[in-house]
Amino acid sequence: MDSTDAKKQALQIIADVAEKSASELQNEQNLLADLGIDSPKALKLLMDLEDGLNLEISDEDAARMETVGDILRFVGSAA
Repeated sequence: MDSTDAKKQALQIIADVAEKSASELQNEQNLLADLGIDSPKALKLLMDLEDGLNLEISDEDAARMETVGDILRFVGSAA
């Protein structure tokens, strides 16, 4: 899977967890403040990203993911 496909899939996973349309998501949106992704949803998001994209996300990397753009940059560099 190339970086563009991985980012599209990651965006859809974020949208599903946030219960939004992928087209509504913006890079600068904060996962908690803007999308309402609290701790339980964040855990689901991480597990869905790992499973859906066949990635391993360390606790340190996860802690740095505060916005949609943070996740997309991580996925792009890992793909």
